[in-house]
Amino acid sequence: MNAANPILRANPNTTFDCPVRKETVHWEEKDVFNPATVVRNGKIYMIYRAEDVVGKHAGTSRLGLAVSTDGIQFRRMPKPVFYPDNDPMKTYEWEGGCEDPRVVESPNGVYVMTYTAYDGDKARLCVATSRDLENWQKQGLAFGEAYNGKYRNEWSKSGSIVCRRMGDRLVAQKINDKYWMYWGDQAELYVAMSDDLIHWIPLQKANGNLLAVAESRKGRHDSRLMEPGPPALITSRGIVLIYNGMNAPQNGDSNLPEGTYAAGQLLFDGNDPISLIDRSETYFFKPDQPYEITGQVNNVCFLEGLTPYKGKWFLYYGTADSKIAVATAPQR
Repeated sequence: MNAANPILRANPNTTFDCPVRKETVHWEEKDVFNPATVVRNGKIYMIYRAEDVVGKHAGTSRLGLAVSTDGIQFRRMPKPVFYPDNDPMKTYEWEGGCEDPRVVESPNGVYVMTYTAYDGDKARLCVATSRDLENWQKQGLAFGEAYNGKYRNEWSKSGSIVCRRMGDRLVAQKINDKYWMYWGDQAELYVAMSDDLIHWIPLQKANGNLLAVAESRKGRHDSRLMEPGPPALITSRGIVLIYNGMNAPQNGDSNLPEGTYAAGQLLFDGNDPISLIDRSETYFFKPDQPYEITGQVNNVCFLEGLTPYKGKWFLYYGTADSKIAVATAPQR
């Protein structure tokens, strides 16, 4: 698959009339990375993060849409399908933008996207919904109503909703009458529950602090932080969560460069999503190609989209915060 990678690069030619700036921007001129993917009508739809060169926070991020019939060659829509606008979410999304989508289907066929809004100061985990992946409704802050707004102005990002594979679709699945989501980009990994996939409640300990379901490890690739990857998947053995780990400059994996993002796996109890029953000893995926080693942020493989399609698993990821690549494996 390396011969086809990277499968998506920045495009300096596409333009967009930004409703906030009130001017035309080259919306994917700088970088494209960190994609979500779903299968719809026999095709893979990719929602990807794109940056311009105008925004003061490394460029403003918007989300583009691309479609493929083989999982490798994608046809891009000329305009972003999700972006900061003059709407109630502008205060959270401008001017850093909308980042790092993850998409699952609800049981009634609505697509649910978690994404990060960045205002230049804080990242906040948000939710949006769509019936066709092109027209989206912003639903607001994922944790906006939890605990009387306690987390409204706290840093949060990277929501991986627990789902079950149904053919080529990944459909959100309730466990113990609740939907579940792993989230965070800290030394601890957190979890939240929901009745409707839109309003989420982070689980807390008795003292009011967030409940951690996994922690970083000294001497390992995840020594600095853990961040969920694609949607967590219910399997016969439990809930599998692919996660991205960052290597700390001290007390990390000495075989990896400082700051490297490499991926590991966690296994949670299928009947108790807060119970970690196994985890990979080390990474199974790391930067080793030139486009993964050098870019906007060096030494990054950031896994975010996982899709079963035509007898294979397609795993999509951002490379060095600059391009998009894919890896495949046979379905078993």
